[in-house]
Amino acid sequence: MKDENKKKEILTKYLPASSVEEVLELLDQYPCFIKITRSRVTKHGDFRRYADGRIQISINNDPNAYRFLITLIHELAHLVTFKEKKGVRPHGREWQITFQRLMLPLLRPEVFPERILSCLAGYLKKPKASTDGDIDLSLALREFDPENDKSLVAELPSESLFVYRDRTFVKGEKRRTRFECIELATHKKYIFHPHAEVRPLNNNYD
Repeated sequence: MKDENKKKEILTKYLPASSVEEVLELLDQYPCFIKITRSRVTKHGDFRRYADGRIQISINNDPNAYRFLITLIHELAHLVTFKEKKGVRPHGREWQITFQRLMLPLLRPEVFPERILSCLAGYLKKPKASTDGDIDLSLALREFDPENDKSLVAELPSESLFVYRDRTFVKGEKRRTRFECIELATHKKYIFHPHAEVRPLNNNYD
């Protein structure tokens, strides 16, 4: 009982209040170790199976409860798919169907605000490997992030300067789905995802 109370206490800090009981039921049905990590630039969470049989889900320490919930269900869908459909692709059709099934009971206004709910419903028709792959959902979720000085690369004007990981870049042209940017110090070209969060500088590159 103490473990259950502790688990609920921790989840309450990170999840929308109306989702906690349903998430606890899923975790009872599909037990795993959940690790809250520092924020990672390349991913919101991951699912790992170890050689000794342990299963771990890691989630970024995200102050946005709605993104945290979607990420947790995303990773739980990997766990359920692994248990029920071994040997399938990580984000293939089997995972998509499982993710939809787990998310469906949470698609209600008591859990998500309308701004996110409408975008999430569209995203779930064919879920991508990351919520960042859906521009509408990504922007809707950002509206509920704490205020900061960052912008998405896609939001910046062409040839504007920005800082990423303490390095300064110039935004270049879009190449298919990503932006080709140049690091000022080395003049090397780097490819940026449109939804990468960067800190814009006030002046443009001449």
